[in-house]
Amino acid sequence: MIIVARKYWLLKTEPGCFSIDHLASEPNGIAGWDGVRNYQARNMLRDDIQAGDGVLFYHSSVQPAGIAGICEVVRDGYPDETARDPEGEHFDPRATAENPIWYQVDVQFKSKLPRLLTLPELRDVPGLENMMLLQRGSRLSVQPVRPDEWKIIQRLIRKL
Repeated sequence: MIIVARKYWLLKTEPGCFSIDHLASEPNGIAGWDGVRNYQARNMLRDDIQAGDGVLFYHSSVQPAGIAGICEVVRDGYPDETARDPEGEHFDPRATAENPIWYQVDVQFKSKLPRLLTLPELRDVPGLENMMLLQRGSRLSVQPVRPDEWKIIQRLIRKL
């Protein structure tokens, strides 16, 4: 039996499109994380993120931006069918059933933070200096989080 270590991720979303409250209101708190249209992020969704992985649910493009909650991956990467919907905002005419191009995972709501853990707060935390989120120019909507960073953030969350 092969045991795969749990990994951790930060997934960014604009709360006006899909917020932590939206996820919590889904049946069983489960929804597809779809609509990602960046090849590097797609590769992580398709190849690296697995059921059981932990996720920091991050609200972006708002002031303040920050971690809004925790969720867990409950389904490995699979083709994002929103790419094949000509009426949808994530349509990509190149995507076919044989060549889906874009991928998604399913996540399940675990908890909402009592308040956002903001980007400026995270910047001041020792041990998070190298976190991808905090690097200049880092804009990916799917980002790996190292286990030590996950532990530090979990400690911060318990203090909120």
